[in-house]
Amino acid sequence: MASIFSKIIAGEVPCYKIAEDNHHIAFLDVNPNAKGHTLCVPKKEVDKIFDLDPQDYMELMNFSRKIALAMRSVIPCKRIGMTVIGLEVPHTHVHLIPLNGMDDATFGKKETIDAEEMSALATKIAAAL
Repeated sequence: MASIFSKIIAGEVPCYKIAEDNHHIAFLDVNPNAKGHTLCVPKKEVDKIFDLDPQDYMELMNFSRKIALAMRSVIPCKRIGMTVIGLEVPHTHVHLIPLNGMDDATFGKKETIDAEEMSALATKIAAAL
């Protein structure tokens, strides 16, 4: 069964897309820890990050780095944190989270951001690429 991320990649489920190339997509998390929380997802559906072959792994890291640098230039924060957990969606994904404090790094804290602000933020980050 296709994951929610595979459905986003196929265009079956909408997202606040930031960037896409032949092998990856980046979009805002709809249940963010902090404003700008972004997911970088390989288009190939692989459950666990360390099951990616070495080249796919490095390409995901390079793609995530480009997105993080764009986020850093647009979102006021102390740093962009990166984490890979993958327990909720069985499809490898990298969380890029703007951090101002340790609470931003926990998945117990969530921000509420309206659709208009999410769309504007995705556009702003995409423009920074």
